[in-house]
Amino acid sequence: MNKLRLFIVSILFLIPMFMVAQRTVTGVVTEQSTGEPLPGVDIRLSGTDRGTTTDFDGKYTIENIKDGSVLEFSFMGFETQKIKVTGNTLNVAMVEGAESLDEVVVVGYGTAKKEDLTGSVNMVTTKDFNTGTVNSAQDLILGKVAGVSITAPSGAPGEGGSINIRGLSSLSLTNEPLFVVDGVPLDNQGVGGSRNILDIINPDDIESMVILKDASSTAIYGSRAANGVVMITTKKGKNREFSFNYGTKASFSRPYNSVDVMTADEFREVVMATGNAAAIARLGNANTDWQREIYKDAVGFEHNLSGVGEVLGVPMRSSISYSNKDGILKKDNFERTTASISVSPSLLDDHLKIELNARGMYLENTFANRGAIGSSIVFDPTQEVYDANSPFDGYFTWLDGSYQYNLAPTNPVALINLTDDYAFVKRFIGNAKLAYNLPFFKDLTATVNLGIDQSRSNGAGVTSAQIPTSDPSWIGTHNTYTNKRNNKLLDVYANYDKQLEKHDIKVMLGYSYQSFDNDDYNYDDYAFQHNQDQYEFVNLSKNVLLSYFGRMEYKYNDKFLLTATLRADASSKLNPDDRWGYFPSAALAWNIHNEKFMENSKFDELKLRIGYGEVGNVNGLAPYKYLTRYAGSTSTADYQFGDAFYQTYRPEPEN
Repeated sequence: MNKLRLFIVSILFLIPMFMVAQRTVTGVVTEQSTGEPLPGVDIRLSGTDRGTTTDFDGKYTIENIKDGSVLEFSFMGFETQKIKVTGNTLNVAMVEGAESLDEVVVVGYGTAKKEDLTGSVNMVTTKDFNTGTVNSAQDLILGKVAGVSITAPSGAPGEGGSINIRGLSSLSLTNEPLFVVDGVPLDNQGVGGSRNILDIINPDDIESMVILKDASSTAIYGSRAANGVVMITTKKGKNREFSFNYGTKASFSRPYNSVDVMTADEFREVVMATGNAAAIARLGNANTDWQREIYKDAVGFEHNLSGVGEVLGVPMRSSISYSNKDGILKKDNFERTTASISVSPSLLDDHLKIELNARGMYLENTFANRGAIGSSIVFDPTQEVYDANSPFDGYFTWLDGSYQYNLAPTNPVALINLTDDYAFVKRFIGNAKLAYNLPFFKDLTATVNLGIDQSRSNGAGVTSAQIPTSDPSWIGTHNTYTNKRNNKLLDVYANYDKQLEKHDIKVMLGYSYQSFDNDDYNYDDYAFQHNQDQYEFVNLSKNVLLSYFGRMEYKYNDKFLLTATLRADASSKLNPDDRWGYFPSAALAWNIHNEKFMENSKFDELKLRIGYGEVGNVNGLAPYKYLTRYAGSTSTADYQFGDAFYQTYRPEPEN
């Protein structure tokens, strides 16, 4: 009995000690050089799969940690730190790593160390992305990469900038680069009703963007690589406890400046001094700033919820986001909802690695009438916005009888309020990538990548019958459209990687099939109401790209590098006798910083390289342009034979 009491007392004595030994550790992770917080730092209990990540402010919390345990802090581009737990608070300053040359860069159909690249390639990751208000993926790398120019066409919300890599390459075809998302090349035709080809991606889901700039690095994409390639890799799951992260952003936009035009008083003074009696009589008594009438202060909101970690032992990441942003031009609005999931299980003792990615988007766009911008600059500032005697819904109009003067500008406020332009877009991008490392031939990995890019959109442009016009037959318009896109991909390729002392050899061979199906319909209500011949437009088209490609890489002693690629593309956009194109490239590089005489130098990287490549630009071509086509004349241009009139046809130019 005494022994039992002693045992119970001992247990009760040890419980507080055990409880004290279990800690909840919190802290902030910052960048040592700047003191700025680092979001997304991976924190793991050494020797286990338990862990967490820092939030947007660099803060973290990890529970049930014993005294003396070691926490491992890691983040791309920074040195990994292992620190023993001695208290409840552990703040860490991350040091930028000198091993950045060992970073793995995604290139076409494979990866390579940054040090082993022979072409002009830049990678921008989460730690380098622009922060703050980011409307589209392009904004993440604005000003970050030499030779890459991103020009925003307007300040409309959600509108992506035009990307040019090393200038323009074509006078008549597209100059946009090829975008590849998780191994799926996107259709550059875009989606009707969408402001931006990359609207599908929530910027918060992007892990890195790799820009292939010169021909030696882009030639692996052959006939679509003339404008460079932007390869986007999204965030993936991690081997740790599942955790959630929520972030929200608010933005406020205000017109910064306006076109310098005359005030109403200045305009009156000029007309009084130089105009005739009729011009002076047309002057009004108002003081209207027409630019102020069409612009406004705009507010935007964005919410992001993501979860990352292991589910049933499988790394997974999922996210959902919602954005609603107004533009400074009245009635301009961008509303987007995106959802994504990425699962990356490994099977057969890690010989088979599977990557499943799926992301969807629902977008509602309301487009303001940009014609109001030009009209606001030239419209008479002495006139009121509204006129009770106006037959055009009460908006002031320069009248010629009952209609607007033929050459008179239209009231800019009427252009805003009496036109509606809206679109609804649904889009889905997904792919399944299976990489199998042959157990009986460990140097060889076979990969199959199946992808799909599917979109559905519809929209309408409505102009009121009450809008000021000089057309006596005007009855308003209601034009509608629908667009369907189906982009299907099959990639099959094999990578051979062999290391022999000072010699490294890599060989890749592959095959690709990608089809693009389009189903477009436009209806012009105005043309129908006025009995015009062409009021419907139907486009049912398909084009296919068939490819064979290969790459060989050789490295000697980490100093001398050779890369050679060849791609053969056949596009159904071209005539059957001239569909195949061959796109070779070769590049040499010398890692001077690895030479013995550079051991004491201050250079992290010093490389001399020379490259050559041939690339093409089939992206901007429309299908079937190689066929002889005929355009019919309009009903007002028929040809008379006797008492009858006949429609004529003329051949269109061939590609």
